Amino acid sequence: MSHGDDGISYAKDQQYKPEKLWSHFMSDQCPTLAGKPKLFFIQACQGDRLDVGTTMLPRITETDSPSAVAYKIPTHADFLIAYSTVPGFYSWRNTTNGSWFVQALCYVLSERGREDDLLSLMTTVSRIVSIGFESNTPQDSNMHQRKQIPCVTSLLTRKFISSARRLVVFE
Repeated sequence: MSHGDDGISYAKDQQYKPEKLWSHFMSDQCPTLAGKPKLFFIQACQGDRLDVGTTMLPRITETDSPSAVAYKIPTHADFLIAYSTVPGFYSWRNTTNGSWFVQALCYVLSERGREDDLLSLMTTVSRIVSIGFESNTPQDSNMHQRKQIPCVTSLLTRKFISSARRLVVFE
């Protein structure tokens, strides 16, 4: 969890590009992690724009992934990077329950984490955040009834399903 802006995250005493977080885990920098999934969940604003949302009827689509074959992997392979919001936009939190993204992520991982693949789980997280949350600040009409959707970048080369017997979610 951090604060952020367009392409920048803030630490206590400095700012940095988020890519710096995962660059140390690329296969050319850390060969022991080659072919293994590397997951990054980033809770931070990516700007100050606000999403007013659009009212429409829901649609559901499904996709299948092809089976894997032996191959030489790129240095950026097997990463999943999930931001709490899209570039340029505000990331919301509830003062009591915390960020919408982390709430949804913890819920989905604890309820479905051993049953579904990670991309399906992240799609569910996106749906919960986008449909299940809306800002509630009637005293500030500019911030009232605003929406958010996570931004997930998958460089995974196969389905990832947790084999952990028990997922531990810290609240």
